[in-house]
Amino acid sequence: MEMLINDYNNFQTIQVDFNRIFPYLRLEFISKSGEVRSAQVRINSAQKPLSNYRIDSDNIITITPEDTVGDLEKKFLQIYGLNVLVLRKSGKAWLETSLTESWTLAEQNKQGEQLSNS
Repeated sequence: MEMLINDYNNFQTIQVDFNRIFPYLRLEFISKSGEVRSAQVRINSAQKPLSNYRIDSDNIITITPEDTVGDLEKKFLQIYGLNVLVLRKSGKAWLETSLTESWTLAEQNKQGEQLSNS
């Protein structure tokens, strides 16, 4: 299954659609202050359209299960200048996937399912 993201989507719609495809993953939009992870702040504009952020005028984002976390992060940064964070469910907690960013979204989701159902 493939997910297409364009200027008309807003953060909330993207998060809901992403979670529908990958039920054990969560997508967060963050603003970075420097490179310190603790300085990340969630973007809290759920209804704001992506067109407000576009920096590359010719592309849309296509998300597939074969994309890695790193690929997804690059797409949002290049096209919209947005930082995204993929979180994986582990029981009742949500873990950052930064150490496994070379895994595909399908692998991340499968791992989340296994960790949540054990």
